[in-house]
Amino acid sequence: MTRRNRRSSNRAFREMSETAVAAPLVVAHRLTRMMTAGATPSASDRREFQRMGEEKIAAFGESWNAMAWEMLRSNQNLALALMTPWWGVKFGDWSMYLRPLEAWQNSSITVVGKGITPVHRQAVANSKRLGKLTKH
Repeated sequence: MTRRNRRSSNRAFREMSETAVAAPLVVAHRLTRMMTAGATPSASDRREFQRMGEEKIAAFGESWNAMAWEMLRSNQNLALALMTPWWGVKFGDWSMYLRPLEAWQNSSITVVGKGITPVHRQAVANSKRLGKLTKH
C-alpha cells in the first residue's frame, strides 16, 4: 500500500469512526425534540425537522456524486493497470502482475473515502450545532 493510499485509508477510517459517534447523537437529539414537540411543533421545531430532511438528501447526493466521479477515475486507472503487463512483458518481473490488484485496492479505499466525506461533514457539524443548543 502506498503512503498516499495509507493516508487516504486512515482518513476514511477516522471519518467513518467519527460519523459512527456523531450520527447517533444527532438522531437521539432530534428524536427527543420530536417527542417533546408532540402534535404541535413550534416554528423552530418545524425548521429543524425540515432541515433534517434537506440535509440528508443533500449529503447523500453529494456522496453519490463524489463516488461516481471517483469510480470513473478509478476504472480508468484500473484499465491502465490491467493493460500494463501486456505492453511491457519482462520475464521474471512478477511485480507488474500485482499492479492491477494494488490499483483495485487503492480505488476501493478512495471511493469509500470520497463517499463518506460529505456524510461525515454533515453529521459532525450537526452534532456540534445540536450539542451547543442543549448546553444553553
